[in-house]
Amino acid sequence: MALIAGPTASGKSALALRLAEASGGVIINADASQLYRDLAVLSARPSSDEESRAPHRLFGIRDGASPCSAAEWAALAKSEIAAAQHAGRLPILVGGTGLYIRTLIDGIAPVPPIDPDIRAEVRAMPVSETHPALALVDPEAAARLRPTDTTRVARALEVVRATGIPLAEWQQRKEGGLGANFQILPAILLPPRDWLHARANDRFLVMLDQGAIAEVDSLVARNLDPALPVMRAIGVREIAAWRAGAIDRETMIAMAAAATRQYAKRQYTWFRHQLPEAWQHHVEQLDNVIIDDIVIKLHKMALTH
Repeated sequence: MALIAGPTASGKSALALRLAEASGGVIINADASQLYRDLAVLSARPSSDEESRAPHRLFGIRDGASPCSAAEWAALAKSEIAAAQHAGRLPILVGGTGLYIRTLIDGIAPVPPIDPDIRAEVRAMPVSETHPALALVDPEAAARLRPTDTTRVARALEVVRATGIPLAEWQQRKEGGLGANFQILPAILLPPRDWLHARANDRFLVMLDQGAIAEVDSLVARNLDPALPVMRAIGVREIAAWRAGAIDRETMIAMAAAATRQYAKRQYTWFRHQLPEAWQHHVEQLDNVIIDDIVIKLHKMALTH
């Protein structure tokens, strides 16, 4: 299996398509936003023309009202990987959602379902109380997590209260991953940040002209839970606020650019520190010559395994 990963706007899709055309491979989505049919434009999902040039799987398969967990996605991805291999094709995993990729490779912690009463009790606690409460029952987790990281603090607290076992211990028991014996041919794209930010900003302006506004209007009209992943995708809240008259167009664009930079920074950090050191990193700005070089290398590696 080939893995092409990196921050948003780093050129992953173009590289994956070139490799698929060269190898007869199947492109499998590993980007959380591109799962949702509601975000064809804002998630930069492959166009119908691009999808006609190579098989694409797990793109636009989910309604935005139905969130997809990392475990659910990993199960879908494993099925598509197996189908591609059975057909004699190279599976090409492409995306920037680190949690999805890590879950697929390493598996997931077998934490049992949390008692709804315990979950409701934790989620109802004032934010100022959850971190001190965690420190009492799981001091290692409290030391690791910032008090402002409210979602992870709440998760760690509800797990230890419900099971009596710290979340970190559960995570050491991960199961269901591809395993160390599964051959992965990686290309991790980490281009210069200035280039990446400029590319992302330009792409967002194009999105506004190509249907992003209509996408957000449709989502807002559905009155979906604002906590859903589809409603928290970059651009959705900013465009919605502009359409509601809360901010002007220039502010909307600036806010979306800032959100993109923050997201790309988190992705950079994750891909630099959470993947095996032996995996190859491409830090240069992508152009056609470099893309072709990477494709040739990956294709040769695929033929030898």
